[in-house]
Amino acid sequence: MKLKRILTVLLSLFSLNAIAAFPDKSIKFLVPWPPGGATDQVARILAIPLTKELGVTVFVENKGGAGGNIGTQAFVQEKPDGYSILMATSSTNAAGPHLFANQGFDAAKDFTPVVLVCTIPNIMVVPESSPWNSMKDLIADAKQNPGKFTYGSAGIGASQHLAGAQFKTVTGLDVRHVPYKGSGPAALDLMAGHIDMMLDTGSLNNIKAGKLKALGIAADKRIPELPNVPTMKEAGVPMVANAWYGVMLPAGAPKNITEKLNAAFNKVLKDPEVRKSLQGIGAQIDGGSVVDFTKFSQSEIKRYEGIVKMSGAPRE
Repeated sequence: MKLKRILTVLLSLFSLNAIAAFPDKSIKFLVPWPPGGATDQVARILAIPLTKELGVTVFVENKGGAGGNIGTQAFVQEKPDGYSILMATSSTNAAGPHLFANQGFDAAKDFTPVVLVCTIPNIMVVPESSPWNSMKDLIADAKQNPGKFTYGSAGIGASQHLAGAQFKTVTGLDVRHVPYKGSGPAALDLMAGHIDMMLDTGSLNNIKAGKLKALGIAADKRIPELPNVPTMKEAGVPMVANAWYGVMLPAGAPKNITEKLNAAFNKVLKDPEVRKSLQGIGAQIDGGSVVDFTKFSQSEIKRYEGIVKMSGAPRE
């Protein structure tokens, strides 16, 4: 019994030392979507400055599929030691519970929230070669040709899917959903003209490059990066649809590690270059405490129940 007590004390001391030394090796920043989409862009903007702030390499790993669920399922099985962090989104961690009968994880119980990073509005985009130059053009054509046109998304339950379903509900249009394994692949097909439209959070760079045309922004107000593009409401479609991006650890992560990561992210989010890069993809930057994000993420699960119902998106 005495030996057992000694071993217990030694193990406790070892654990405390490990927490105190955190981090002392590289950190995996898991993105549960393919490269190219908004989630991937946000993570990659943060990875390099985080590497400098924490003193260890922070590398992005993409593990896409099933609307973000495959990568997230794998993530919740990781050790909650801070060396694997998740770029969580409103798609997987708020909308998903109301869209999938079995996600493979519990959005309310399987995570330790760290920090809310940012929010990005969906933008209605069409190929540069599209004959549509306004929402009025799109709606008029779609009304005359029910079932002819398609909209893409990053997959079932992704913000693009919900926004597209909401768009259909509000306008009464018959446009067909084409799900992809991420918004990056969907955007490539959109630019190639294989699909007709997409409400997307990650297309700002392609809009600026002249590869896509923006017809409307699903936000309460116009964004500085596209001052001449109307909101969807201004364009005659009264809807708001955005996505949030936040950092999470698996359930049971030590408070010391969670708070250290929160402090590092908040410092990085105040860096002028990081802010410029995030704002350059249309992001509204957040930050804040662990408690703030914990309350927010839990409330979003409940809020998205109504959003999913309003969108008309079917349960899978």
